[in-house]
Amino acid sequence: GIEICERLSTMGIAVNLVTYLGGVMHLPSFTSANIVTDFMGTCFLLCLLGGFLADSFLGRYTTIAIFTAVQILGTAALSLTTKLPHLRPPPCAAGAADCRQATGFQMGMLYLALYLIALGTGGLKSSVSGFGSDQFDEHDAREKSQMAYFFNRFFFFISIGTLTAVTVLVYVEDHIGRSVAYGICSVSMFIALAVFLSGTRKYRYKRSTGSPLLQIFQVIVAATRKRKAELPFQAEMLHEYHASTIHHTDQFPFLDRAAIVGDGDLEERNPWKISTVTKVEEVKMMVRLLPIWATTILFWTTYAQLITFSVEQATTMDRNIGPHFQIPAGSLTVFFVLAILITLAFNDRIIMPLWTRIKGQQGFSSLQRMGIGLVLSTIGMVAAALVETKRLKASSSSRNLSVFLLIPQFFLLGSGEAFIYTGQLDFFITQSPKGMKTMSTALFLTTLALGFFLSSFLVTVVKQITASSSRGGWLAGNIDRGRLDCFYGLLAALGGLNFAVYLVCAAKYKYQKPKHEQVVELE
Repeated sequence: GIEICERLSTMGIAVNLVTYLGGVMHLPSFTSANIVTDFMGTCFLLCLLGGFLADSFLGRYTTIAIFTAVQILGTAALSLTTKLPHLRPPPCAAGAADCRQATGFQMGMLYLALYLIALGTGGLKSSVSGFGSDQFDEHDAREKSQMAYFFNRFFFFISIGTLTAVTVLVYVEDHIGRSVAYGICSVSMFIALAVFLSGTRKYRYKRSTGSPLLQIFQVIVAATRKRKAELPFQAEMLHEYHASTIHHTDQFPFLDRAAIVGDGDLEERNPWKISTVTKVEEVKMMVRLLPIWATTILFWTTYAQLITFSVEQATTMDRNIGPHFQIPAGSLTVFFVLAILITLAFNDRIIMPLWTRIKGQQGFSSLQRMGIGLVLSTIGMVAAALVETKRLKASSSSRNLSVFLLIPQFFLLGSGEAFIYTGQLDFFITQSPKGMKTMSTALFLTTLALGFFLSSFLVTVVKQITASSSRGGWLAGNIDRGRLDCFYGLLAALGGLNFAVYLVCAAKYKYQKPKHEQVVELE
């Protein structure tokens, strides 16, 4: 429930924020786009903070409760910010030369509300999926088989929150008022928190194992101190080799040096000087995730275009359905969400059972799902470039194309997200050490953060490089005067190169079965 309401709030704000920044705060299109992507990037970057606090001090349950309360405050503050007239510039006609941009104070108050929301989102998001998986006992065969469907269904239900955000909430923002819409977000989060707390005595809780970051640093420092030491010919001579709960691997031999037993190490047992084979192998497991982590970032850069430039495209196109109804530009994201829901349902009800009968496997592997997502995102950018080329030609002859021409790019990236999000979530949770599960979830969510920040970086660089063009560059303040199709083409080319690198990394990755962890149940 909390994750559904969090998605309702965050996506309801993000998909329509660019129209508020341009239409109410009077900011240029590229500036508005960067503000949105920086906001979304910060939301996911702060997942590292939430993961660290959950694993080291608070536990997942307490972390979720605290940061949900923070998000309630943020959405309430945003409701007030959009309600009070002195916190926005005076209105003016579209395209008027005398439009005043928002002042520093007005933007500061808006940023305060947005980044309170980002703090709440980041704090709770890294713990929700891990806390959900804690409710399944891996020692029970029936519960373990049920967890195979958990990630698909988890993402399916939070997509319902996104669907509500881009339809009902965006409509309320455009036709009733943003302050009302954001007030609804705050109230819904409060109700979700109350429901979450009501189940306190029924949840299963995982014992905190201490800071995973501290363990990683200890292994690296110990290995560095013994960088000149000779590795033993037999791995059995490493510290607590036979007591290790993870099979020793020959990969990253430098880290094995942390487990070399030196003079006085067994008496002193200083974790900064010597580590067990188990701890070394846990760090190796995290290191193995990094190439896959790096090559999935670009997907979220292409995704960022759907809530920024694609929304701006929609504002310039024919959005009328009949004589009395006009589709809100931000609601075009409904096709993105529908693609997610259709893809997840198809995968859950057809692909997974079929794969089980034919190959004995429960659908595509996590690496296969991520690869499919990357391919679909690249095709989506190709489709977006072709549609934008057609839209620019129509705009030059004063014709308005139907907004439904944007559906292919939304649908392709939505289907791609269904594959890559569930693939990443499954991969980073199941392929990481149990004591680092929350941190690995946060690591996965940082791919979203870096994807959004990379989008801001690319927009800034492309704007500067192409600004000398007589039309104002690829990313002009008015997209009718720019070449957004070229920018989409650039993303498609980068996507193709990135997928080639991903294939190499995926081919070299070897799945490792995680160790068991102890779960306790409160009576």
